[in-house]
Amino acid sequence: MKRSDFLERVEAARRSLHHKYLCAIVSTAVFLAFAIYLTFASESFQRHYLYPFPYRDAVETYADRYRVDPYLAIAVIKTESKFQDDVHSHRGAIGLMQLMPDTAEWIAGQLEDPAYSVEAIHEPERNIRYGIWYLSSLQREFGGNDVLALAAYNAGRGNVQEWIRDNGWPADFHDIDAIPYQETREYVRKVLLTERKYRSLYPAADGTGSGMKD
Repeated sequence: MKRSDFLERVEAARRSLHHKYLCAIVSTAVFLAFAIYLTFASESFQRHYLYPFPYRDAVETYADRYRVDPYLAIAVIKTESKFQDDVHSHRGAIGLMQLMPDTAEWIAGQLEDPAYSVEAIHEPERNIRYGIWYLSSLQREFGGNDVLALAAYNAGRGNVQEWIRDNGWPADFHDIDAIPYQETREYVRKVLLTERKYRSLYPAADGTGSGMKD
């Protein structure tokens, strides 16, 4: 065999081996990517790691009492605090539902809660109760419009009332892009997307998806 023929065969074998090696790497990468996708897409993974439902009893109890969709309530909690009950915002908001002390004091008065104190807002159940009651009051104020109620939860009811007056927003307003504050636009979108995710992951026992008790 000529030396040139031998070298050509060696090079062909090297190319074949290199091709097989690359194919093996690509196949392994595709398999791992698919396995990771299936893991992240699984309901059990999403429930446990991405969309847990801590404090569920308290959320459902007060959502039922104050006629708030529990999926909306848990979405607000996740968006506000990511379930960290000891979190404080740079603006001074406290706890799971990020209540401002002056707002919490007003809520306590409305609920005739004699045990109110700034320290008490840190208690998860009281924070949830106050926050859900406040969300309910905003829904009543804005005619059951979740977009407006959530905007008010984030930016303040006074700002939302001003936007309604200045822009002539109708009662069925749902144009999130029209909200003047970018932070509030992003907040409303995030809560509503999170609400839908919780609704799909935690269907109601009666199959209605409402999560509300009779």
